[in-house]
Amino acid sequence: MTAIVDELTWRGLIAHATDEDALRKALADGPVTFYCGFDPTAASLHVGHLVQVLTLRRLQQAGHRPLALVGGATGHIGDPRPTAERTLNDPETIAEWVTRLRAQIEPYLSFEGDNAATMVNNLDWTGA
Repeated sequence: MTAIVDELTWRGLIAHATDEDALRKALADGPVTFYCGFDPTAASLHVGHLVQVLTLRRLQQAGHRPLALVGGATGHIGDPRPTAERTLNDPETIAEWVTRLRAQIEPYLSFEGDNAATMVNNLDWTGA
């Protein structure tokens, strides 16, 4: 399972690691659960998100368990802008964007088997 570190490094996806030996050991000791977050601050992912989505996929294919977090709670605040205040988005818009982003991420992951992916929304535990 530690060959994934070599692959991710070769692809330029790991530039620095606090303790590469500990990372390799954790990956070798068994499946690691990991997450990547996506904030729904727009109706669609962009090409820059593809790196994260494919990294989730590669780690899953190496035997690890991905959590794809689509942040319905954090999406409410909007993206920071250098020239203006953040735009607060209404709950209905955020809910629609969460649905769209989830649909774009899901085809890249497997939700079955020993290392099944889980899709989560942080609004589920922060919302009232």
